[in-house]
Amino acid sequence: MKNIWIIGSSSGIGLDLLKIYLKLNYKIIASSRTIESSEEILTLQKKYPQKLTLLNIDVSNTTSVEKSVQKLFSIFDKIDITIFNAAVYEVMRVEKWDIKHFEEMTNINYLGALRVTTSLIPFYEKQGFGRLVFNASLSSYFGLPYGGGYSASKAALVNFAQSIQAELIVKNIEIQIINHGFVQTRLTQKNNFEMPDLITSEEAAKNIYEGVNRKYSFEIRFPFKISLFLRLMAILPYKISLIINKKLLK
Repeated sequence: MKNIWIIGSSSGIGLDLLKIYLKLNYKIIASSRTIESSEEILTLQKKYPQKLTLLNIDVSNTTSVEKSVQKLFSIFDKIDITIFNAAVYEVMRVEKWDIKHFEEMTNINYLGALRVTTSLIPFYEKQGFGRLVFNASLSSYFGLPYGGGYSASKAALVNFAQSIQAELIVKNIEIQIINHGFVQTRLTQKNNFEMPDLITSEEAAKNIYEGVNRKYSFEIRFPFKISLFLRLMAILPYKISLIINKKLLK
């Protein structure tokens, strides 16, 4: 039986991913800032008492992360897969920029993942294996209008994952990223523009589960159309890509 740690599992993609794993032969550690007081999560724990363990974690706080990881490995003899799904998002036009939102997105989406990695890797090295999956975004390919704070934090996360993959794969520690498009969650409810290829959080969770359980590859990406579009944007000359980006303004 594999042990899976899902950070950011109280709602959206993380919650639906948790439900998928619970229906299968896995033991799950569910974490978020207030996971132990979530009514929906507590209901799931009653339904799956032998499979689901709850562990509060605040990824914006280094001490909280360190204590959570230590507690995790005092309870479980191993963690096979860790999925970092914690994220915050704000959509902002230039004239309404709030530096606090930029700081929060960087602190949670990128530095939060860095804090977890720093604390987790020594335990992975000790057990001799492990996989760390970062839920990133297709917006990491190319910054889109109004989403600079979010896409920048996700691009930093992807770049970080790329930089550590080579060092860790030789230690039998696999780093994996998930680049997905628009998903119906409480975060994207903030968007007041049309979201192409919008999928449900259930669909996203299913794609992530299937991608993680296939033969290892560094990146999982979906849906196809918007993935292809943003990959092309990233390789086009700026003279062309920035004109296209301007047309996306509403």
